[in-house]
Formats: sequence, C-alpha cells, structure tokens
Amino acid sequence: MFKKFGKDEISGFTQVKASVARGIRSSIGEQYPFLAESGVLDVLMPKKDPVFVAKTSSYMQVAFMNEVPLFYSDRDNHWFPTLRILHQYPNMMPRLRTDKGAIKFVLSGANIMCPGLTSPGATIHDEVDAGTPVAIYAEDKEHAMAVGLTTMSTADMREQNKGIGVELMHHLNDGLWKTLKMA
Repeated sequence: MFKKFGKDEISGFTQVKASVARGIRSSIGEQYPFLAESGVLDVLMPKKDPVFVAKTSSYMQVAFMNEVPLFYSDRDNHWFPTLRILHQYPNMMPRLRTDKGAIKFVLSGANIMCPGLTSPGATIHDEVDAGTPVAIYAEDKEHAMAVGLTTMSTADMREQNKGIGVELMHHLNDGLWKTLKMA
C-alpha cells in the first residue's frame, strides 16, 4: 500500500476539526482497547493537540500528530498503527508469525500466503476472524515486520492452507516507514 508513499503521493494535508479528531481517537480506542485502557492513547494523541490527516492518491488517510505519522486508515475505516507505534506497544493487536521463507517476500510488499503462516516455523499466536488488522512477525525476530488485514479467519487458514491469508498494508522500509516527519 505504501510502497511509494511520500509528499508527492499526498493529495491533501489538513488539520481536522476537534470533532473529527475525537472520532478518530474513539475509533482507534475501540479497535485497540489496550491503548484506551492503559492510557497510551492519551499519550500518543493528546486531546488538546491538533490532528492532521493526509489523504493519499490510493484512498488511504494517515493521521499525524506533531508531523509524525501515527495511524492510517483504509476505505473500510480500519485504523492501523504505523510500525513505529507497533514497535513501542507490541501487545496492542493480534499477532501472526511467518516462517523464514516468507520474510523476503513480505519485505518486498507481497501479500502473505496461508502456507507461510501454517508451516512448521510459523505460529498463529491469536485466533482472529476475517477482516481483522494483525501484526506480522517473522520467525526468530523480536519486532513486527508488517501490518496487514486478514482475508480469512485463522481457522480457515489452517484448514484451506492455500491462497492469500493476509493482505499486506504496511511493512518495514516502505514509504510510510521512511516518513519520519512531514516537514
């Protein structure tokens, strides 16, 4: 999704109204209860600070605080954390672990196939339904390498063991990862 993300991909960058910012915060809090319950969301996105939203040419929107990208949303209003946020708070979303063979494909932006999640080196840490945002880890690695959206439930991934299991949204070294600040 963000392979070529940069200033030239942004069609609009505006400060949102306080009511829209509240809506974004509440959506993120509903999707990631860990952030809301632990008070982390108030630290990441203080209520008094302005929220800026960048709209991309691929119909994504990225929420910025202090010119730093924190979360992004797809057309279906799923909010996803950037990998930098996920590295700070790794328990905020369900986790799936790929085998070593899938690493180079994931880091090049490919979707994750079911065999990469069900092979002996892979682990399905959390049971999830289709359409759930998940963190993607690699075998023998500590930090997440990608964020994606499941296309089928984890039970179906095990049962069918073919096809795309996770649609990749954001991965290490893509354009969003390289965007440290908007300035």
